Amino acid sequence: MSSETLTRAQRSIDLVKRQAILDAASRSFFDHGFAATAIEQVAADAHVSKVTIYNQFGDKRGLFAAAIERECERMGEHFAIPPMPELPLRARLEAIGTAMTAFMSRPEMIQFDRRIAAETEADPAIGAAFLEAGPRQMLRAFTALLRSLNAAGEIAVADPELAAEQFVAMCKGLGDLERRFGCANDPERNARRISAAVDTFCRAFAVSSAD
Repeated sequence: MSSETLTRAQRSIDLVKRQAILDAASRSFFDHGFAATAIEQVAADAHVSKVTIYNQFGDKRGLFAAAIERECERMGEHFAIPPMPELPLRARLEAIGTAMTAFMSRPEMIQFDRRIAAETEADPAIGAAFLEAGPRQMLRAFTALLRSLNAAGEIAVADPELAAEQFVAMCKGLGDLERRFGCANDPERNARRISAAVDTFCRAFAVSSAD
């Protein structure tokens, strides 16, 4: 077996170990919290040594950040902002608002938010890591879309990032807080919020020919 083949095999083994570690860590972090999670238990659950975890992630904070990033990536698979050039502006915004609201209404997303909020009270760096890996990444994607619409002459926006943030806030309303504090998801209310958000956005920014 050549050295190159051995290297590829080792990388494959390392990747399998990394996934096993992250699986075990995610379960522990989100079931028991950061403080109650022990590297020793994660190593036992993942069938690796503590040294392997330290080599891969540095320390428990690095492991937690990696677990957050992976969970955000997984959740992000359920939320995307396609260009949809064939649709009118209003229809595209409706689709984006609907996708965002559906994403934020997922039970696992609500649970994830609660856990992160609880951990952030003890360690603000945890919240900062989550915001960067999740919400801010999505905001950047939506901002990029608005910039492209601005360049194409479909909208006239001086600050695309702020406009993206405002649109998301209008679509959410109090819905995300209501769900986080135990209220049932209300699809009808969600739809009314999204429709009103699209109307407001188009009145403020749409070029008449694009509306």
